[in-house]
Amino acid sequence: MQMTVGYVTSLMRQGILHIFLQILPVLSAALIIGLVVAIFQAVTSIQEQTLTFLPKFITILIVVALLSGFMFQDLKSYTEHLFALIPSLAI
Repeated sequence: MQMTVGYVTSLMRQGILHIFLQILPVLSAALIIGLVVAIFQAVTSIQEQTLTFLPKFITILIVVALLSGFMFQDLKSYTEHLFALIPSLAI
């Protein structure tokens, strides 16, 4: 098998898709919590800068803990796929 530009592009596209699938739930949860805290700050007129850090941090830890099995399985399958391609590329 030849390493064509289209094939490399396809592998990179798959890698970027896997990265987005792994990062999307974590960023979405942090975005939602940040929005809720920002609305709470606006309503109560509390302008403490550090108030947003702890809820986001805890939310990110919880989401990573809940989804780490899926994340590592997805990363493992993609890595195995890449390593399985190595012998077919040897000339």
